[in-house]
This record gives sequence, structure tokens and C-alpha cells, in this order.
Amino acid sequence: MTTKLPYAIDDAQWAQLVAQVGRSFDDVTIKRGFQYFKQDRVHAVTMSEPAFVEAAVDGTEHYDVTLDLLHIDKSECSCPVAGGCKHIIAVLLYYAAKQERSIPAIVNARAAAAVSGRPSAAAAKGKALPARPAPFEPEELASSRIEAWHERFAATLGTFGHSPRFMQEAKDMLAGINSLKPALTHVGEQLFGLHAYLFTLEKLVKPAQEDWRHSGLFMGYHTQLAMDELLAAALNGLAASLPIASEPAYWPRLKETLAYLRTHMLREDRSLNCFTKLYQAFWMQWIRPNLDGGTELVLDELHELRTAAEALGQHLSYLPWTLAQCLLLFELNRDEDAWTLLRDAAGKQSLQPLQVAPLFEALIKAKAWARLVSWLEQVGPLLGGFRGDDLTSYGDYWQTALAHIEEAEPRMWTTLAAMLPYSRTLYEENLLTYGKWQQWMDYQLSRGQEPLEFKVGVLKPIEKEAPELLLPFYHQAVERYVLLKNRDSYKAAVKLLKRLNKLYARIKKPERWEQFFSAFIARHSRLRALQEELRRGGLLS
Repeated sequence: MTTKLPYAIDDAQWAQLVAQVGRSFDDVTIKRGFQYFKQDRVHAVTMSEPAFVEAAVDGTEHYDVTLDLLHIDKSECSCPVAGGCKHIIAVLLYYAAKQERSIPAIVNARAAAAVSGRPSAAAAKGKALPARPAPFEPEELASSRIEAWHERFAATLGTFGHSPRFMQEAKDMLAGINSLKPALTHVGEQLFGLHAYLFTLEKLVKPAQEDWRHSGLFMGYHTQLAMDELLAAALNGLAASLPIASEPAYWPRLKETLAYLRTHMLREDRSLNCFTKLYQAFWMQWIRPNLDGGTELVLDELHELRTAAEALGQHLSYLPWTLAQCLLLFELNRDEDAWTLLRDAAGKQSLQPLQVAPLFEALIKAKAWARLVSWLEQVGPLLGGFRGDDLTSYGDYWQTALAHIEEAEPRMWTTLAAMLPYSRTLYEENLLTYGKWQQWMDYQLSRGQEPLEFKVGVLKPIEKEAPELLLPFYHQAVERYVLLKNRDSYKAAVKLLKRLNKLYARIKKPERWEQFFSAFIARHSRLRALQEELRRGGLLS
């Protein structure tokens, strides 16, 4: 469930924006911004106007970014660089993701021409490519094992090189594989297309992962981009239903594909999350809909996972292994067992909201609302390592569940409270959405928050619906600012005093304002700087 920003961008505007990035940012800055985006450092994103995006980015400090989509070079950041920085790129990539635009288009804006013009490894060495192997016969694919498919794929590589590092090289590899494809039935076409991506991903990711493990270096910049694009394409293919019942001859190939994905998932570095996503999507989109209520394959796969764990020992990727079992236990309606596994896993590694999203989506599709509420209750407290925008999708699932079971609302509040402080943003937003003004105010007072830390738009609903609740919030903050006794704090105090004046007018008690303000002036009459700021603010004549 993706939460889009309110204003969309059309194709012409997008093309212009990408071109501006290529002109305004160097490749190093784009690369660093991409890393910030991948590390989920962007949060508190708002878009009050079509051409402007405001966000916060966690860098050396907390930086505020204002993105100008019409003139990207005029975008501003509160970091020392002030503009043209990695923080702006990170926010731009976040925006692109929310608009479902191409991330590679931005990150390759400067380097795309050089990358796309790169010659193949064979051409660079002056070697002639060997002749391509003969294409498959249509009946071969259904009767040959997946292992044989991949051996034929490998024969197309010749001296090209077995470890592509750029997207153009990956595309060349895909083109070679697709040259082997005969005219196929619908299911055969889908499986062939999936394995073309899987084979290429394996050649791309495996060497990079080995380098990572031995040297401690992150995957190369362009290799990461290529992996992301290939993974997205493979997942998009899995989103289409697979009518295997109409072509049962492909069932053995389907099971072999499951085994292939399991093998790669269980050895995958947890930071990559590539084959883990593919395994989940394959099971939920292609296997699960074709089970027809049977449990034999589910039980077999559960056995295979547990056997693999014993064989791999300390080399097992524990969290993907746990999540895979949860998919199966979920299918068997053994929710308690699945929750126990998740609790154990969360105690060892961080559990991400998107990793359990397939289960939530399955419950929504089945309209199993009561079960969805129970899963949300159990999973929420396990997401303790994530906050802010990371929990947005989790909050959306709660809204979906409550739309069908309104009486479950108290369970949501109990769960979100148990997730504090990590659920702070989600908790606060929900309190405002549900009009729980008193609880929101009590929470802010308990945290020692300052009114000026909030954008005016956040407080406006309370000023309109329950203005009296803001009075102690503003009064206490004014006194704290005055006690600091410096020019900036006096300016902040005056800003809040002006809001207080309006609040008393809103609740039609101007006499209380006059009484308070007179006492305030008398009490602080010796603070000349404060008196000056009050005059500048129009509160004193």
C-alpha cells in the first residue's frame, strides 16, 4: 500500500526534471544522495503546493530541505552546502518513489550516457563472440529441468563476462537469453520471462555479494541500480496471475523455481533483500492461488525450509528463513506459531514493515478483517527499529481494518502506545485524524514539546475544534522562553503571545487575555529586550 504525495507530475515535467538534475548535480553528489535515500534518512515529507516538496533529512545533523520541482537548482537545504547537496537528491528520490517514477532515471541523469555507451567486455578486449546456441524447442521448456534452462542461458554469454555491473550489460545479457525463446504458451512465456530475470540477477548479485562479504564494501553504485531495476521488473511479472491449471505440464518447473528461490534466499545477505522479496512474491502470487485448498505442498515446503536450516547452520539467513515459514504457517492458519517465530526473529534482527506486508495483503484480499487486526496487534510491537514514514504502510493497514471493524479502534491505540517512542509520528497523526485533541495535547506535554516545533498546519485543527486545550501549552512555553533571557527566545515568546491573543479572541474571552497580558508586562518590565520585541510584534505601543 503506497501513500502518494497529493500533487502528481506529468511525463513532460518529469523529463524536464531529470534533465535539470543532470545539469545541476555532479555524479558524486547523486551517488551520496542515493545512499541517503536507500538508508531511509528522508522523513516528515509534505507537499502543500504542486511545485514544492518540504522534508527533513537525517545527516550529520537534522537538515530541512525545500525542493523546487520547477527549478531544481534553486532548491534549498539547511546544511552547510545550502544547495546542490546530497540531501536534496535524497528528497528528490523519495519524491520520485512516491510518484512511482523511475529511480534510475534520476541517479543516472549525469552518468547515463557514459554507461549506455559502454562497450561489452568482449568488444573491449577485441574478442569475437562465439555463435549463439540454438533456441529452445517449445516442448523442451515444459520437459526440461530449470537447471537445464539456466545452462542454456549461460551458453549465450560467451566471453561477455559472467558478472555484469551495469544495467546496459544486464540488458545485453537479457537480450542473449531472450534470443533462445521460442513461441510459447501463456504459462511458458511467464516462466521463461521470470527465469531470464532470475538468471541475470544471480549473475549480477552473487559476485557483488561475495565482494561485500570479503571486503566489507557496499555493492557498487551502478550495480545497485541495475539490481533494483531488474528486481522491479521481475516483481512486476509476478504480479500477473499464473493460470497453471490450464497447463499442468509446467507444475514441476514451478516447484523447481520455488526450490531455486529458496536456495538463494536462505544464503542471501540480509541487506540485499532481493531473492527474499522474490520468494515471497512467488509464493503469494503464483503458488498460493493455485493450491486450491490443499496443504501437501505447504507442508513439503515447510519441511524443506527446516531441513535447509540444519544443513546451512550459521550460514543461514535467519530472518528470510523465518518470514518464509510465516507464509506457510499463515496458510495453515497456525497464526500463533507464526507470531512466535516473528518474536524470536525480531529479538535477533530488525523486522521491517514491508517484510510482513504480503501477509497483510493476503488477509485484505480474503476480507479476513478480524484476523488482520490480530496480526497488526502482534506484529506492530516487533517493528521497534522503524519510525516515521517507515511505519506509514503499517498505519494504512490499521485504517483498512478499522473501516470494516470499527470496534477494534481501542486495540489500535493500545498497540500504537506499546510501540512508542518509535511509533510517535504515526501515533500523533492518528490522534489528530481521529480528533483526539486532549490525548494529543497530553502526549506533547509529557514529552516536553515546544509549540513552535510544530508547523502551523498541525495545530490549526486544534485551534478550530478545541482551542482551550492549547492555552496551557502556549502559556508554559512563553514562560520557558522568557526565562532563557536572550533575543531569540524573546522573539519566540512574542510569536506565541500573538497566537494566545488570537486564541482568547476565538473563545470569546478577551478579558482573560487583558488580565494575563497586563500581569505579564508588569512581571517582566525590567527586561528591555523583551519589551522591544513586544513593540516590534505590535503587542505594545
